[in-house]
Amino acid sequence: MTAAAGDPPGAAAAGNTGAGNTGARTAGEVEPDARFTFANERTFLAWTRTALAFVAAGLAIVQLLPPFPGVPWGRHLIGVPLIVLGAVMSVVSYVQWTRNQRALRRGEPMPRSVLPRILAIAITAMAIVAVIVLLLSEILRH
Repeated sequence: MTAAAGDPPGAAAAGNTGAGNTGARTAGEVEPDARFTFANERTFLAWTRTALAFVAAGLAIVQLLPPFPGVPWGRHLIGVPLIVLGAVMSVVSYVQWTRNQRALRRGEPMPRSVLPRILAIAITAMAIVAVIVLLLSEILRH
């Protein structure tokens, strides 16, 4: 197997000759080593699993958790933002995957991901909301 013109070193060894590419390439882009493409895909799938976990947790909180005494809207205050966070993470992870793939094809540095920041801020905010709901429930129950 031989590498196609413009393929990076190791592309032929990885079975990657540029044939059967998914997605269109523009001038100046080459098919990256398959190992990098697969690593990028695994990262995307990990973020997707995390997004799905947030959606499932939000649905479980809203549908299965017993109501908080004195705070009937508490389940929705905790669960709905988790569902929204899962949806946002799903979209942002796809955008990040495409940006990373484009950078790999162009031989550019990888762009910084906003996902860790989104996740850290959202989890912190949700923890604060959960504490407030629990405290309100305790106060209003007595």
